[in-house]
Amino acid sequence: MGNLARLTDEALTDRLQRAAFSYLIDYANADTGLVADTSRHGSPCSIAVVGFALSSYPIAVTNGWLSRADAATRTLKVLRFFMRSTQSDATTATGYKGFYYHFLDMQTGKRVWQCELSLIDTALLIAGVLVAGCYFDGDGEREIRELANALYRRVDWRWAQNGTPRVSQGWKPECGFLHYGWEGYNEAALLYVLGLGSPTFPLTQSGYATWELTYQWENLLGRDVLYSGPLFTHLFSHAWIDFRGIRDAFMHEKASDYFENTQSAIAIHREYGGRNPYGFKAYSRDFWGVTAGDGPSNEEIRENGRDRRFFGYMARGVPYGPDDGTIAPWAMLATLPFAADAALEGTRHLLDVYPQVCYQDRFSSGFNPTLVSNAGGGWLSRGWYGLDQGLLVMMIENYRTGFIWEITRRCSYVRDGLKRAGFEGGWL
Repeated sequence: MGNLARLTDEALTDRLQRAAFSYLIDYANADTGLVADTSRHGSPCSIAVVGFALSSYPIAVTNGWLSRADAATRTLKVLRFFMRSTQSDATTATGYKGFYYHFLDMQTGKRVWQCELSLIDTALLIAGVLVAGCYFDGDGEREIRELANALYRRVDWRWAQNGTPRVSQGWKPECGFLHYGWEGYNEAALLYVLGLGSPTFPLTQSGYATWELTYQWENLLGRDVLYSGPLFTHLFSHAWIDFRGIRDAFMHEKASDYFENTQSAIAIHREYGGRNPYGFKAYSRDFWGVTAGDGPSNEEIRENGRDRRFFGYMARGVPYGPDDGTIAPWAMLATLPFAADAALEGTRHLLDVYPQVCYQDRFSSGFNPTLVSNAGGGWLSRGWYGLDQGLLVMMIENYRTGFIWEITRRCSYVRDGLKRAGFEGGWL
């Protein structure tokens, strides 16, 4: 890893971005185009990872990692699969009402693990579908555009409100809608924008206003911020939507915007790392990134005179927790568009002190230096997660060129969704 430390910032981000992208190729199914949730043997597809992959293929073309023809072929394979897959209320279908199950069998595309029909993961998938439809604008790429349009237009966002202003988080054929919706600001901003922009089955505009009523504007560690604990919730929607300078009613009242809010959230994460209220090993202003991701286990131990509780895969957050000393090694670098100096300083510090977190130039999902393993050096997540890799590809590109933001600014559905949510100003 020492050779990474000697690279310039540009060379370092180039290398890490390309390695992250290679996950989306290495773990894609040759027949369906579906991409695995993790690199672990037998992992199913995560539909959200497919959305990141569809958005990353154009990035690969612009960087010379794929030919345009190869990227178009991969994209078409995925879009054809989803268009032809079974949409019904059967327990083994691929989706229903235009939405898709969170996890699918890599070969057949059937639902696995009795998972939910996931609204947010469908939104992440559809965001990638729309990027593909906007990017592939050639005469010989018409089918991509037609499929992207059809897939978006058949999502019945209104059905997901189940006759209420709120939007459910999911549905199962065994029990119907899940008994919880979206509360407080989080990654669902993308879901609402795409749902409101639909020309066929749009969310009601009152639904967005109802969601805003659950927001928590707080002063945390000396910063005013629209609160959401896990760092990823301040990043996912921004991978696609350029929120700089555009405001909805809530942000207009606060004289801020969601891009600036993410900058504030990052500053809070860094300050929390510096204060390290629970005395975890390594936490500092250059070691942060508490978010959703893999974790060591669900167990309680006594460490250096303290009772510690550790968790497995879960959404960790700052400053209210949960926090067990686990960070996501990819998270600092993913904040490049918002706080480049902090992102690079933290990433370089991490690679210098704990190089094992970046095996084969790909960051692991979770790392906990407080919980020392038998081999020493702290607990490290095994393999890689596709969401982490896909987000890095997109965020590094948005930092460098704004490429994905440029594409989605041209997308009429995204523009319509933002306007119906009350956004105005800036590029709108």
